[in-house]
Amino acid sequence: MTAPCITGWNHSRFGKLDGIDPEVLIADVAKAAIAHAGLSPADIGSIYIGTFNGGFLYQDFPSSLVFNGIPELRFTPAVRVENACATGSAAIHSGLQAVLSGQSRHALVIGFEKMTELATAAVGDVLLKCSYAREEAGIPGGFAGVFGEIAQAYFTRYGDQSDALAAIAAKNHKNGMRNPYAHMRKDLGYDFCRNVSEKNPFVAGPLKRTDCSLISDGAAAIILSAADATPGMARAVQFRAAVQVNDFLPLSRRDPTRFEAGSLAWKKALAQAKLGLHDLSLVETHDCFTIAELLEYEAMGLAEPGQGAHAILDGVTSREGRLPINPSGGLKSKGHPIGATGVSMHVMAAMQACDDAGDMQIPGARHVGVFNMGGAAVANYVSILERVV
Repeated sequence: MTAPCITGWNHSRFGKLDGIDPEVLIADVAKAAIAHAGLSPADIGSIYIGTFNGGFLYQDFPSSLVFNGIPELRFTPAVRVENACATGSAAIHSGLQAVLSGQSRHALVIGFEKMTELATAAVGDVLLKCSYAREEAGIPGGFAGVFGEIAQAYFTRYGDQSDALAAIAAKNHKNGMRNPYAHMRKDLGYDFCRNVSEKNPFVAGPLKRTDCSLISDGAAAIILSAADATPGMARAVQFRAAVQVNDFLPLSRRDPTRFEAGSLAWKKALAQAKLGLHDLSLVETHDCFTIAELLEYEAMGLAEPGQGAHAILDGVTSREGRLPINPSGGLKSKGHPIGATGVSMHVMAAMQACDDAGDMQIPGARHVGVFNMGGAAVANYVSILERVV
C-alpha cells in the first residue's frame, strides 16, 4: 500500500498568545488546514489532537473541543494523543494508521499547547512529569536540569563543548529571523550566546539561558490523505518513512551521552526510505536544548560519538552547509509548545518539500527529515518526506 500524504496544513504564530482561548486556537488551525487541502469538514474521517497539558490548563479531555469552533465535524471520531514532547508526532502516527488501515480517507491532526498561563517555575514542575519521577523529579532546574546533567556528562567525557552549543544557539536564532511563525525572531549572535551575562545566566549545569528552548503557546494542524485520494489535490507530500523507537525512561538505565534509540530510529527510517543521510536536503530536529541538537548530529550519523561539534563549527549544519539543520529556527527560536511541536516540524518540512517555505526555503529541497523526541530521547520519531504532487 502506498504511504499516506500530507495534503494541507496550517500553523499559528508561536509565542505568548494572551487572550486567545485554546478552543479558538485549535479551531482556527483546523479550519485553515482543511481549506488548504481543498476539503470540507465532511471529508474528514477521524481527528487526532496532540496535547501534553499535564497541568498547563484546567480543561482536559480535548478531543471534541474542535467541534465547538467547527460544528460540522460533530460525530467524527476524535481522540487525544500524548507522548511527552513527541506528542505531535504521536498524533500524526495515529492519523497515519487510520489512513493506512482504510478507516479514514482524510485524517485531521492537530497539535497545540497553552503553556504561558503558568509561572516559569510551575511550567518546570509540569515538564518534569516527562522524566522518571522516582529518580529525576528532584533534579534542580526542572527539565533543564535533566539536560544540564546530560551536558555535564558529555563535557566530562569529551571536553568542554560550550563553543559548539553557542554556535548551535546562534545558528538557530539567525534562522528564526526568517520564520514568520517564530516566538523569538532575533539574531542573538555567537558572542551573546557564548558568554555568561546578566541576560544570559547559567540555568543548569553548563547550559545557559540561550541553550534552552522557549516556553510558548501555539498550534499547528495537518491533513493526512490516502495516496489514491490525492489526484486533483493541489499538493501531496508523501511519507517515505515514518518510524517510532522508544527507550527506557530512567536515564540511569542508559548512556546519557548517546541517544541510542534516536540513532536506531534514524537507521530504520533511512532504510525504509531507501535513502542515505547524504540524500536529505535538510532536517528539522528537536533542539529543546542545544546539547540535544549536538547529540542528534551524532544519532543521525552526521558525526561520530563525541565529534558532533565539528558538524556545527565546520558549517555543515548551517543554511549554506551540506545538511542544513533547523532552517525554521528550530524549537530554540520558533518555540516549543509541547503538543504542537511535532506537528509544527512536519508543517515546516512539508513547506520545504513544496518550495513553499518563503524566506526559510532551502533551494532545491526534495527529501526532508524530521526528528521529534519525547523526554530525553525516550520516544523517538523520524519522518522522511518527499513531494509527489
